[in-house]
Amino acid sequence: MGVAAKEDDGLKKLEYLSLVSKVCTELESHLGFGDKVLAEFITEMGRNCEKVEDFDAQLKQNGAEMPDYFVRTLLTIIHAILPPNPKSKSVKESKRESNKSSFPGLEVGDSRERVKELEREIEMETKDRERDRREKHSDRDVEERGDRDERHRGDRVKEDRGRGRYRDRDKHDRRGRDGYEDDGDNGRRERKKDAERQDWYRRDGYEEDGDNKGDDDRRERRNDRHRRDGYEDGDNKGDDDRRERRNDRHRRDGYEEHGDNKGDDDRRERRNDRNRRDGYERDGGNDGRERRNDGPRSDEPELYQVYKGRVSRVMETGCFVQLSEFRGKEGLVHVSQIATRRIGNAKDVVKRDQEVHVKVISVLGQKLSLSMRDVDQNTGEDLLPLKKRSGDDDAFRANPSGSNGGGPKMRTGLSGIRINDEDVAVPSRRPLKRMSSPEIWEANQLVAAGVMSVRENPMYDEEGDGVLYKEEGAEEELEIELNEDEPAFLQGQSRYSMDMSPVKIFKNPEGSLSRAAALQSALIKERREVRDQQQRTMLDSIPKDLNRPWEDPMPETGERHLAQELRGVGLSAYDMPEWKKDAFGKSLTFGQRSKLSIQDQRQSLPIAKLKRELIQAVHDNQVLVVIGETGSGKTTQVTQYLAEAGYTTKGKIGCTQPRRVAAMSVAKRVAEEFGCRLGEEVGYAIRFEDCTGPDTVIKYMTDGMLLREILIDENLSQYAVVMLDEAHERTIHTDVLFGLLKQLVKRRPDLRLIVTSATLDAEKFSGYFFNCNIFTIPGRTYPVEILYTKQPESDYLDASLITVMQIHLTEPEGDVLLFLTGQEEIDHACQCLYERMKGLGKNVPELIILPVYSALPSEMQSRIFEPAPPGKRKVVVATNIAEASLTIDGIFYVIDPGFAKQNVYNPKQGLDSLVITPISQASAKQRAGRAGRTGPGKCYRLYTESAFHNEMSPASVPEIQRINLGMTTLTMKAMGINDLLSFDFMDPPSPQALISAMEQLYSLGALDEEGLLTKLGRKMAEFPLDPPLSKMLLASVDLGCSDEILTIIAMIQTGNIFYRPREKQAQADQKRAKFFQPEGDHLTLLAVYEAWKAKNFSGPWCFENFVQSRSLRRAQDVRKQLLTIMDSAYGRLLKKRYKLDVVSAGKNFTKVRKAITAGFFFHGARKDPQEGYRTLVENQPVYIHPSSSVFQRQPDWVVYHELVMTTKEYMREVTVIDPKWLVELAPRFFKVADPTKMSKRKRQERIEPLYDRYHEPNSWRLSKRRA
Repeated sequence: MGVAAKEDDGLKKLEYLSLVSKVCTELESHLGFGDKVLAEFITEMGRNCEKVEDFDAQLKQNGAEMPDYFVRTLLTIIHAILPPNPKSKSVKESKRESNKSSFPGLEVGDSRERVKELEREIEMETKDRERDRREKHSDRDVEERGDRDERHRGDRVKEDRGRGRYRDRDKHDRRGRDGYEDDGDNGRRERKKDAERQDWYRRDGYEEDGDNKGDDDRRERRNDRHRRDGYEDGDNKGDDDRRERRNDRHRRDGYEEHGDNKGDDDRRERRNDRNRRDGYERDGGNDGRERRNDGPRSDEPELYQVYKGRVSRVMETGCFVQLSEFRGKEGLVHVSQIATRRIGNAKDVVKRDQEVHVKVISVLGQKLSLSMRDVDQNTGEDLLPLKKRSGDDDAFRANPSGSNGGGPKMRTGLSGIRINDEDVAVPSRRPLKRMSSPEIWEANQLVAAGVMSVRENPMYDEEGDGVLYKEEGAEEELEIELNEDEPAFLQGQSRYSMDMSPVKIFKNPEGSLSRAAALQSALIKERREVRDQQQRTMLDSIPKDLNRPWEDPMPETGERHLAQELRGVGLSAYDMPEWKKDAFGKSLTFGQRSKLSIQDQRQSLPIAKLKRELIQAVHDNQVLVVIGETGSGKTTQVTQYLAEAGYTTKGKIGCTQPRRVAAMSVAKRVAEEFGCRLGEEVGYAIRFEDCTGPDTVIKYMTDGMLLREILIDENLSQYAVVMLDEAHERTIHTDVLFGLLKQLVKRRPDLRLIVTSATLDAEKFSGYFFNCNIFTIPGRTYPVEILYTKQPESDYLDASLITVMQIHLTEPEGDVLLFLTGQEEIDHACQCLYERMKGLGKNVPELIILPVYSALPSEMQSRIFEPAPPGKRKVVVATNIAEASLTIDGIFYVIDPGFAKQNVYNPKQGLDSLVITPISQASAKQRAGRAGRTGPGKCYRLYTESAFHNEMSPASVPEIQRINLGMTTLTMKAMGINDLLSFDFMDPPSPQALISAMEQLYSLGALDEEGLLTKLGRKMAEFPLDPPLSKMLLASVDLGCSDEILTIIAMIQTGNIFYRPREKQAQADQKRAKFFQPEGDHLTLLAVYEAWKAKNFSGPWCFENFVQSRSLRRAQDVRKQLLTIMDSAYGRLLKKRYKLDVVSAGKNFTKVRKAITAGFFFHGARKDPQEGYRTLVENQPVYIHPSSSVFQRQPDWVVYHELVMTTKEYMREVTVIDPKWLVELAPRFFKVADPTKMSKRKRQERIEPLYDRYHEPNSWRLSKRRA
C-alpha cells in the first residue's frame, strides 16, 4: 500500500514538473521571459481558481496584467494537467453543473468586451477602407490634373522662346507630382495626410512606436483574433513574424515604427503597391513580354499573358498555335478570336507556319484557349489588358482550373470565402439544353460536311468566346462528403457524436389525439391528390387542336360552337367559389361601425374604470404583470395612460407585438386616439419598415425589433417604459426578451417593465419576474357549458361539420366559432358547409360562412365583426388566431376539435415543418372562454374528457423549444452572451437545439474554433435576416453580385408571388413559364422582378402575368430597406458610415449561384439514380416541385431554400450548382471524398438487377450460386 502511494506521489510530482515547464514555455513565447519561480507561482494561483475571471483578478492583484486570451490559455493548460479541487456545492448546484458538463460548448464565458473589440476592429477596417478609397481618388485626380497641365504647358512651350525655363519648371513640377520632391503642394498634402493618420491612431489608442505595453497587448490580442477568425494561413512563426506583419501593416498605411518619414519615394511606392494589391495596373498598354520580365519566368503559360507562337494547323473553325517559349504547348484560336471583324473561314486569314502573337484567355487542364484579336500582331502589345492580380495569385495564372483540390488560392473577402476572380474576367456561359450523344454527333457531322455553319450548332456559345460549349456534366464525377471534423468547442457534442432527436410535441404519442392528427394529415394529402387528378382529367379531355373546326370547310353540326366553349376552359378570368361570393359579396366592408366618438369608445372599455389604479401600480412597481381579456383595452390604452401621466418626459414608451400586422394596426388606432399623424408622436417599427420620427414618444414594434435595439443599446437608454404585450403567445423573441429585460431592470431602477397577457398563467410570469405584483382587469365573462364526446373522433373535420349543422338546426340563435388548423382545411370545410346548406333548400334559415386565416385580405377578415342579420346565423371558421388575438362579439357556440398547426424544428434533419398537433389544456380553456363573452354559451369539445386530462399538456410548448435557434443564438452571441445554458430563460431550450444552431453558425463562419463570434458573425447579426441569408448577402458583396442577391432575398421574404387560381391554372402556368431561367428558381424570381421593373412597376402587368402585385410591392419595400442598410451598414452601431458596395453581375449568373451556395450549402441535394434526389446531409429522399423552372431539366446537383411536405417532400426555390463550389465555399462542412476509398453514399446504394421472372430476385448473387 505504501509503495503504491509512493508511486502515486511520484507520478503527481512528474505531472507538476511537466506543468511548470509548460507554463514556463508559454511565458517565454508570449512575454519574452520564462522564469521557473514565476511559473510555479502562476501554477499554484491557477490551481486555486476555477474561473478565468478569478484567475485574471488574482494576476492583476499581484501586479501581472496579461491579455485576456493568454490568461484563458494559461488556466486551460493548468486545469488540463492538474484539475482544481472542487468546492462543496448544494444538490441543486451540483445537478446543474453535471448537466452543463455534458455540453461544454454552451458554457463559454460571457464576454461583452470581445464584442466591443470586434466592433472597434470593424470600425478600424472601415476607416482604412474609406481612407484608401479617398487616397485612390485623390491620386487619380492629381494624375489627371497633371496630365492636363503637361498638355497645356506643351502648347505654351511651342509659342515661348524661353523653352529652357519652361522645361526646367516642367521637370520640377513632374517630380513634385511623382513624389521625387518634398517641397511642393503635393508634398505638403502628403505630410498633412500623414499627420491626420497619426492623430487618428493616437486618438484611438495606437502609437507609431512599439514602446507602449498596453498597445502591444492590444496588437497581440488582435493578432490572436485574426488567427482565430481565419485571417492567416495557419503558420505561426513566432513574434518575429507578428512584428514583421505589424511593420508591413504600418508601412502599408504610411507609418514607420520609429516615426521616420522616408520621403515621397516611399509614399509613391506604397501607393503603387496598394494599387497593385487592389487589382489595378495603370500602364495597361505595356507589352506583355515586358511585364513577364518583371518577375521570374514560369514553366507554364500564364493566364492573360501575351506569347509569340507559330501556326501549326489550320481548320475552318480556327487554328492551333504552337507557343515558341514552351516546348509542346499549343492552344486553339477559335475563328471568333482571330480578328475583330467577322470571319467565315480561318483559312482565309492565317496560314500554316505563320508567326503570330497570341494571348492566353483560358486554361482548362492541359487545354489552352488563345486569342489573336486582343493583341497587336506587329508589336505584340496587349490591346485589351485585364486587371492584374496580386503576386499571391501566380499559382492561379498557371492553373486557373484549380486542380490543387481546394480551388485557386485567391483573396479572402468580407464574407470569409475565397474569391475566385476567374468568373470576373471570363463571361459566364449559361447552361444549355442537354443534348444526347447521337444529337451531338449529328450536329458535328453537319458542320464538318458544310451543310450547317458553326453558329447554327446548338452547342455554339454566342455570349462567350465562341468555342463550342461543353456541358459541365461531361467532366469527371466529383464525390463530395460531409466534413466530420468537429470544432474544439463542440468536441463530442455535435450530431456526429450524439444522437439528435426531434422535439417532443405529443404528450402521448399512442393516444387517440395523435392517431386523429395522423389520419387528418393523410386525408388532407388524399383530398389534394384527388383534386389535382380531377383537374388533370378535365384538361386532358379537352381536344388539343381547337382550330381544326375552323380549318375544316364542312365541320360537323355544333363542332365550332363546342370548340369555342372549350377554348376558354382553364383560361377564363378568375371567379371566386360560390360560398365566397355569398360570404363576402362584391362590395368591400370594414367591420362594424360605431356611432360613438373616439373618446366615448375609449371610456367604454373595461380598463377605463381602472385608469388611476393602473397608473399608481406602475408607479409603485418596477415590474408589473397585467392580466385582462382580449378587448379590454390593454394594448391601446395603457401606453396612452402612461404618456398622460408624464412618463414620456423620461424617455419613450415602447410596446411590443408578436405580429407585424398587429403593430401597424394598433399604432394607427392609437395615433387616431392620440390626435396625431402616424409617425409623429405615435409610430411603429417592424422589420424592413420604420414609421417613427424624432418626436415619437409611443412606439409600437415587433418583439424582434426591440431585440435588435438591445443589440445596439444594451441599456435601452431612450426608453422609460417597456411593455411586452401578448406575452402569452411566447414567441421566441419574447422569451429572449424576458431574460434580457430581467437583467436590465437590475441595472436600471428607473425603467418600468409591464408584461401583459390574456390568459390565466399570470402566476408563472410573476414568479419569473421576482414575484412581482399582478394587476387584473375584470372582463365580461359568462358561464360556459363544456360538452365532451363519448368516443374519440377519428375524422375531426367531418365531426366538426356535423356539429355545425346540428347547432344550426337545433340550437337557439347565436353565432358559431369553429377552430381548424389551416387555410386548406378551412376552405374545404366552408365548401362542404355551403353545399350541405344548399342541399337543404330554402326552408332552412340562412347560414353565413366566414373564414379567418392570416392569408385572407384584411377587408375580408373584417366581415367577421359584423353582426348577423335578424333570422340568420353566422359561423366563423378560424385558426388559433381567434383564441386570444381576436374578439368576436355574438359568439355563443364554440366547436373545438382540439388541434392546431405548430412549426416544429427537427435538429437531426435540420429543417422546420408544420405539424398538426393536439392543443394544450390552457388553449382549450381559452377557446371555451370565447363562448362566454356575450352571454352563457356552450363549448363542444370533439374529444373525450380522458384525452383532455391525459393526452394534452398543461401548457403549450414555447416556440423557443420547437423551432430553429440559429438567428437567436447569433443575436445573443453578438450581445456577448456565450454561456447559453446559464442564461435565464423562462423555459430553456434543449441543449441539442442550441448545439445544432451553433454547428450551423460555425459552418457559416460566424463562430470560430472556440465558439466565439467572428467579425463575419458580427456583420451577419446586423442584418434582420436568417443567418444563411445574411451570409448569402455578404458573400454577394465579395463576388460582385449584391444587386441581384438583394432582389432575390426580397422576393424570398415575401413568400409566393405567383397566383394560380383553380379555374385558370393552364394560363397561369403558361405565363409563369415565360420567366423560367435555366439556372433555377432564384434567378426566375429575379427575372420576374426585373420584368416588373422594366414595366415601371405596373399593376396591370401583374394582373396579366398572374403575379401578386401586393407581394411584388412588398418585395420592393424590403429591397429598399436592405439597400438602406447596405448603404449605411453599421452606421447606428459604429456612428460611422460604412458602405457595402451594391454591384450588378450583369449576365454572369455564376456569381449569383455561388453566392446562393455560400449561404445554403447545407441545403444541397444530389440526383438519385433511382428516383428524385437525396439530401447531402441526411440522405433523405426529396423531389423538385413541379412548379420549379428546372423540373423538366432535373440537374445533378442543386441547393434549395426550404422543404415543403405536401404529397411528397418537395424542394422549393431550387438552383443548379457545381459540386466543386460546395468544397470551395463551405470547407468546414464539405470535403472531397478520398478517391482510394468507397464513399458512404456509394456504400448505401444497392445494386438492382433487371427484372427476371424466371429466377428469384437475389439469385444472381455469388452467395446464392455457391449454395
